[in-house]
Amino acid sequence: MRVLDAVCPLLIVLGQVATQAASAATPADTAPTSTTLLTRQVEAIDRDLFDAFNGCELKKLEAFFSPALEFYHDLNGVTWTRERFIGDVQKNVCGKFRRELVPGTLEVFPLGTWGAMYSGTHRFCQTGATRCEGIGRFMHILENRDGAWRITRIVSYDHRAIP
Repeated sequence: MRVLDAVCPLLIVLGQVATQAASAATPADTAPTSTTLLTRQVEAIDRDLFDAFNGCELKKLEAFFSPALEFYHDLNGVTWTRERFIGDVQKNVCGKFRRELVPGTLEVFPLGTWGAMYSGTHRFCQTGATRCEGIGRFMHILENRDGAWRITRIVSYDHRAIP
């Protein structure tokens, strides 16, 4: 018997087992079961979200939010819809400042299979400035509907000057 004849059936079985394990471990329509996986997903969402925010890519930015977004801001009050939020970003953010996540501050918590909550600290840096001048805290509520993550609520608070 040739080695190849003995190895091929084994490789086929191993391939089938690996395929079944991979599809069982990461179904597209459910929330992640691992906190580590969830944290990596949320970190990627936050990074992509604020790349769009900082780059004033409004259509891309819009896709991160539920149409019924609620945005609570300690200095500016409440914004009740995604449409209004995007308009406010265009008017008050684009070309004026960027947001930076403070490394090591992001915390992620599952909300059952419905979604997740994440929070952290961010800095605000005027466009063209060499130093960031403002800092604040945030909390985002994410809904996972059929594998698509959308932010439904934002609380942005504790805004202050960086000492």
